[in-house]
Formats: sequence, C-alpha cells, structure tokens
Amino acid sequence: MQQPAAEAPEPPPIPKPEEKKPVERDPWTNQPINKPAATEPGAAPAEDTSAPPPMPPVKTVPSGSSAKPGPSAQDQLYTLVVHTNFVQVPVTVKDHSGRRVDGLLSTDFTVKENGVEQKLSFFTADPFGLSVAIVLDLGMSDAEVQKVNQTFPALVGAFAPYDEVALYTYSSTVSQVSDFAGATRKLTALLNQMKTETGRNNGVPVMNGPLAPNGPIINGMPVGGGGGTEPVYTPPKEFHVLNDAILQAALGLRKRDRTRRKIIFVISDGREYGSKASYNDVKRVLLSNEIQVQAVSVGSAALPVYDKIERLHVPLQGYGDVLPKYASATGGVEYRELTQSAIDNMYAQVMSEARSQYTLGYTPIRPKTQTTASIYRSIEVVVHRPGLKIYARDGYYAMPAAAK
Repeated sequence: MQQPAAEAPEPPPIPKPEEKKPVERDPWTNQPINKPAATEPGAAPAEDTSAPPPMPPVKTVPSGSSAKPGPSAQDQLYTLVVHTNFVQVPVTVKDHSGRRVDGLLSTDFTVKENGVEQKLSFFTADPFGLSVAIVLDLGMSDAEVQKVNQTFPALVGAFAPYDEVALYTYSSTVSQVSDFAGATRKLTALLNQMKTETGRNNGVPVMNGPLAPNGPIINGMPVGGGGGTEPVYTPPKEFHVLNDAILQAALGLRKRDRTRRKIIFVISDGREYGSKASYNDVKRVLLSNEIQVQAVSVGSAALPVYDKIERLHVPLQGYGDVLPKYASATGGVEYRELTQSAIDNMYAQVMSEARSQYTLGYTPIRPKTQTTASIYRSIEVVVHRPGLKIYARDGYYAMPAAAK
C-alpha cells in the first residue's frame, strides 16, 4: 500500500536587516558624537565623556584688504572683517534761503580726506536718536536770562521720546544740573526750577559816590568813619567760562552710545573769558568723539552789527567769536535770535535738523608709515548741486591702528 508523501518543512524565517539609525555628527569636525550607553531603569546615568566641539576658526582682516580664499568653505564662512577707524560724517544741506534740502542720494556727494577722494561704504538719511547736553549761560544780563527762561516749554517740546538729555549751566563756574535721561517730566521740573535763576545786573558798576558799596563820601572821607585815605573799590571780575562748559559737556557725551548722534546745544550770548581750557584743546575733544555743537545765540550776539565786532578782543571782556567757531568746526550751526518767539521756533528746527542729517560713512586706507600717535585728518564734503550750502565737520583725529 502506497504511503502518503510527507509534507515539506517550512523554510526558516528570513531575519530582517537591522535598522541603522543616522549617526549624529559634530557640525564643525563632521565626526560622530559619542553618546552614553543606555542604562537600566533606576540606574545612575553614565557620565558623558565626550569632548565639547571645538570653536570655529575666526580670522580678522585688516582694514582695506579682502579675505583670501582659504583651504575650505568652512574657513570662508567664519571669516570676520574688522574695520578700524570707520568714519561717519553727518551732513546738513541747505538752499540759499536757509531751508533744509531733503531727497539727495549718495551719488550727490563726494567726500575727500586730506584731499584724497574716498569711496562711500555707508549712506543714510534716516533719523538718529539724540544724546543732547544742553548748556545754559547764566552769566548773561538778567533781562536775557529771564527771556530764555520763558522759552523752556518749547525747549522740552523739541525732543523726541527716544532722545536723552543732560543739563549744564555756567557763568564763572560750570555745574551739571542733571545726568542723561529721557526728555520727560523730570526735565520739565528741572527747567521750571531754573526759572528762579537770575543773570548779572545791568549797567556799569558804581565805584564811588553816594551809591558806592562803601557808603557816602564827603571831601574824600567816608561819612561816619575815621581818618585815613579814600578806600578803593574794585568790582569783581566776571568770568564766562564757555570753553570749560563745552568741555565738561563733551566729557559726559563721549560715554554715550555711538549709535546716537551726540549734540552740545548751547544757549548763550557767546562770550568767553576766564576758562582754563583753550579753544583748540576743547575742539580736539569734540572732533575725537564725533560731538557736534549747535547753538542759539541771544542778547548782544544776536545784534545785526555783531558780525563786525565779534572779531575784536576787548580787554577784560573776553572773546565773542568762539561759539560760531565751535559750530563751524563740528558741523553744527549757530543761530542768532533776538525775540522770545524766534527762540521758541528755533529749538524745534535745531533738533529736527540734527536728527535728520545725511550720514556718510567710509573706511580710509591707513598708510603703512602711520605712527601710534593720533593724526588729524581734514574732511571736505562736496554736493554736486549748484547753490547749496554744506554743514559738516572739518576733520577728525585718527586713532592708532589696532594691534594684530
């Protein structure tokens, strides 16, 4: 009898290929990152002995040169270019009527440094936040001080919420009334307190006669006094330390953020007498720290004949041409106003123009022969439009090249 055929055994199962997980690699070295082995539940985690990834290489390229191709794309990706002595030049442009000219382009300007034309690498007409040091002259006549006091509300209204303001006063000495802060109610309160300040008395000092400080004199002898010679009265010297005031304001401004435009706003009759600091020393500080002097001259400085007499130096009266020299050298403008309403209107105009200047920037190539000492470099800005006037700083002091 035929036996039934035995069933064929089932083939053994084919093992599935082991699934490989992607290996996590270091982004800088492209090497696998060692991870600690899995631990049993409840066991202490294994110590991670993998070394941290190394920092990418960083290269600095001296000013005026370009990065050379490196051995890999990674080197190029992490190359930094460091510019030393990048120069910013704020510029105000006005027409023949004194109105600000807007809408100019970078191609409308040419900048020369020491007579050599520079290539502009930065240009903007966007407004800047302001750091402003207000410098008030309390050595003017009392009538002028009281007139200025009445303009304080317009002065506060000239600032934007993102501006910061400090307050200085001067006569024979300089005082800092407040440090830099927003133009808020605090500034209004401080200026309201300043309204009680008085200026110097008007008129010529009385040195003899019944109204002299020593009392009445008859036949050369003081009434009620004993014998002796006639007393001599010498009026006290009146100092007007304008240089010292601008210097102290500049020292405060140089610590402010460079992204802000730094302004010293002087309200004065412009007289300078008795300062310890010289004009040239103060100008060097201003130009070294990109500080601009804007001014509203009042009182005698606003008289129509002032242009003719400001060049004269009267003994014991000081100089009257210092303030316009500061403004011209730093790219600011000096305005001369007689009436309170004109002063009110000028505050807003000065701050608007300072905030909305054109800003030109370039990186000059440093000569190999440059020494470690600071060097003064003259700046000339030309606008290629007829009939326009340029207000820009005369130059700057170049800092020594950074050490490699």
